[in-house]
This record gives sequence, C-alpha cells and structure tokens, in this order.
Amino acid sequence: MAPDPWFSTYDSTCQIAQEIAEKIQQRNQYERKGEKTTKLTVTIRALLQNLKEKIALLKDLLLRAVSTHQITQLEGDRRQNLLDDLVTRERLLLASFKNEGAEPDLIRSSLMSEEAKRGAPNPWLFEEPEETRGLGFDEIRQQQQKIIQEQDAGLDALSSIISRQKQMGQEIGNELDEQNEIIDDLANLVENTDEKLRTETRRVNMVDRKSTSCGMIMVILLLLVAIVVVAVWPTN
Repeated sequence: MAPDPWFSTYDSTCQIAQEIAEKIQQRNQYERKGEKTTKLTVTIRALLQNLKEKIALLKDLLLRAVSTHQITQLEGDRRQNLLDDLVTRERLLLASFKNEGAEPDLIRSSLMSEEAKRGAPNPWLFEEPEETRGLGFDEIRQQQQKIIQEQDAGLDALSSIISRQKQMGQEIGNELDEQNEIIDDLANLVENTDEKLRTETRRVNMVDRKSTSCGMIMVILLLLVAIVVVAVWPTN
C-alpha cells in the first residue's frame, strides 16, 4: 500500500524543522567564537522558506482529505493538532533566527521535541485511544479506511431501506387510488339504483290510483243498472 502523502510530507517537514534548529544552534556557537556565519544564515533562511511552504502544503492536503471524507473527523483533528504544533515551532524557530547571537531555550525545546517524536512509533501516543495505540501510520490508515467502508455500507443499507419504504408508499398510494375508484363506482351504482327505485314507486302509485278510479266507475255503473231495473220492473 502506498504511504499516505500527508504523513510523508509531515515527516519531511519535521526533518526540516530539526535541521533549522540544529543550524541555528550551530550559527550561535560560531558567533560566540567570532567566526563568520553568512553561509549558515543564508542556508537557514532558505530552510525557513521551505518549512513555510511545507506547512502550507500540509494544510492543503488536510483540508482536501477532510472535505472529501478520505479520513474520519477524529483523524482530521489529530492531524490538525500535529499541524498546529508545526506552526508553533515555525514561529519559535523564526524568532530564534532573528534573535542573532542568542541561543534561547526555544531551540533546545524544539530539538527535544524532535528527539521524542523520533523515538515514538506514533506521534499521537500522548493522547492516543486504546484501539490505535501502538499502530503505525499505515495500520491506522487501514483502520480508518475500514471504518469509512463500514460507514459507506451502513449508508447503502439505509438507502436501500428508504428505497423500499418509498416503493411501499407508492404501492399503498396506488392501492388507495384503486379503492377510491371502487368506492366512486359503488356510489354511482347506488345513486342509479335509488333513481330507478323512485321511478318504479311512481309507476306503482299511478297504477294504484288508476285501479281505484276503475273500481269507483264499476260501482256507479252497477247502481245505475239497479235503478233502471227497479224502474222498469212491473209493480203487480
């Protein structure tokens, strides 16, 4: 597996800071002895410029890794802590370089910091959690990639669940539409049946009224016939 470009750049940047601290110390020793330091001063100035460019590159790489989710938030915070430490040491080294003729504790602390980092397998060991303690950079990177893969798998599963729920929602919506159509058809059928029932009821009422009228006419005719018969019937 190819090494992480951020860590390789960080290592080279730490080496530059170490070299600057050593050369500032050497320059100050030369000055105390009355020796010329022009060449060392030019070299230190060039190294300080290189250190500044390396730190800017580290900032850019870190921002890109965090924004594209190549590393976890915890990893981003750890790298930012390392970067902040480098920026602080850059300011200290620059202050020491400008303070010509002196050898402040800033340089010695920078040297001790570098020696401590060289002896430790992991520069975050002072605050490293249990799950990554003792791991190298590549192993930590593999662990982070595994975590990202697990997160991606979880997101894929969640996406699949949401898709199924969306499909179920669509199917339920289609079923409701069909049920509404059936209810509309039943309502139309009931309305038509009710209208037919009212029509047939009116017809029955008309027939009943006609039947009643015919019965009355028959009764009247029978009475008239009876009267006529009585009138023409001989009295003796």
